[in-house]
Amino acid sequence: MTIKGKNILLGVSSSIACYKAAGLARTLYKMGANVQVIMTKNATQFISPLTFEQLTVRKCLTDTFDRNYEIKVEHVSLARWADAVVVAPASANVLAKLAHGIADDMLTTTILACNCPKLAAPAMNTHMYENPVTQDNLKALRHYGWDIIEPADGLLACGAIGKGKMPEEDEIIDHLLRVIACEKDLTGKKVLVTAGPTREALDPVRYISNHSTGKMGYSLAKMAMLRGAEVTLVTGPVNLEPPRFVNTVPVHSAEEMYEAVMSRATEQDAMIMAAAVADYRPKNVASEKIKKMEGDAAIPLERTKDILASAGANRRENQFLCGFSMETENMLENSRKKLIKKNVDMIVANNLRQEGAGFGTDTNIVTLIQRNTEEALPQMSKDDVAMRILDIIARSLK
Repeated sequence: MTIKGKNILLGVSSSIACYKAAGLARTLYKMGANVQVIMTKNATQFISPLTFEQLTVRKCLTDTFDRNYEIKVEHVSLARWADAVVVAPASANVLAKLAHGIADDMLTTTILACNCPKLAAPAMNTHMYENPVTQDNLKALRHYGWDIIEPADGLLACGAIGKGKMPEEDEIIDHLLRVIACEKDLTGKKVLVTAGPTREALDPVRYISNHSTGKMGYSLAKMAMLRGAEVTLVTGPVNLEPPRFVNTVPVHSAEEMYEAVMSRATEQDAMIMAAAVADYRPKNVASEKIKKMEGDAAIPLERTKDILASAGANRRENQFLCGFSMETENMLENSRKKLIKKNVDMIVANNLRQEGAGFGTDTNIVTLIQRNTEEALPQMSKDDVAMRILDIIARSLK
C-alpha cells in the first residue's frame, strides 16, 4: 500500500488556499511520488511557481506555449505520464471549465487529455460553492468519473462562515490512496472486520476487558477498503481514528458485538474476526457502584456468546471466514484445533510472548493456518500482515 513511484499531476488553481497545496506537494514528494505541479496563471498571484519547484524538485508548469519546454506536445505527454490527477485547490472557474471540456490553459488542456483517475478539492467562497451552477458542475464532474472531495466548513478568508474551505491534506491523500494505492481485486465484495477489545460491565464504574488496541483489525479494514471492498468495521472501544470510506459500527460488550456481526453476516463475502472478545462476563451487573468491603471478593462469571463459532455454524455458501488466535503456549496446536472446531477457512495465529507481536505494537509476527497449509510470516508491519491475509481471501473469493 503505497504511492511510491506513482506519477501525480497536481493542479493548483486560483484560491487563497494555494498555500495548502504547497504542503500537499511536499507530503506527496516525501511519500515517494513523482509530483508534477501545473498552475493556472491566476494561481501564480497567490504563490510563486518557484515554491513548488523547490518542494518537488521539478519545473512548475504554467504556460502551454513556454518555449523552454522540451520539444514535444507537452500536455499530451504529461497526460500519458500521470497515474492520477489532483486539483487542489479547485476554484469555481476551473471546475466549470473541467465540467464542460473547456481547455484554454496548460492545466485544463492537460487534464482533458488524461485517462487516469481524477480528484478535485474545491475551495471557494460559501455562496460560490452553494450556487446552483457550481453544484451542477460538480454533479457533471462526478458523472464523468471525478472524485470530488467535499470542502470543509469554517471561517473562510473572505470572512464568511460556511462550506468552502479546502479539505485537509490527510483527507486528500486518503482519497488519492483509495484510487491508486492498490489493485482493486476485492471490488464488488463485502468484507466485515471485527477489531479491538470488548468491555464487560461489573457496575456503572468498572468493567472486565483486555489489552487489545484494535490496530490489527483497523489495518485489515483499511487495506480491504483500498483493495476495493465494501467494508464494515465492528469495533470495540479503541483510541484510533476509523478509516475513511469504511462503515464503522462501534460496540462495547461481547453481546453487542455478537448482535452487530450476526445481523450482518449473511450479506458478507468474507468475515475477519480480529477482535479480542471477552470469553467471560460478570454474571450479575450491579446497578450502583459496588462499595469496597473488608476481605476478598468473588465475581461470578458466565460465558459470552462465541461469535466466531456462531459465524462458522451459520456461514453461507462460498463465504470466507477468518479467525485470530492469540496464544502464550502451544500456538500451532491450539490454533489448528480452533480452525476445525469453529469451521473456519483460516486462523491467524500469534504468540503474545514474541517480541514484535501481540497487543499495542505496530508490527506483528503471525502464522497463517489453513486446512492443508501453514505459512509462518516474519515480523512485518500490521498493514503488510493485513495485505498477506487479504491476498489469500482475494484468491479464494475468485
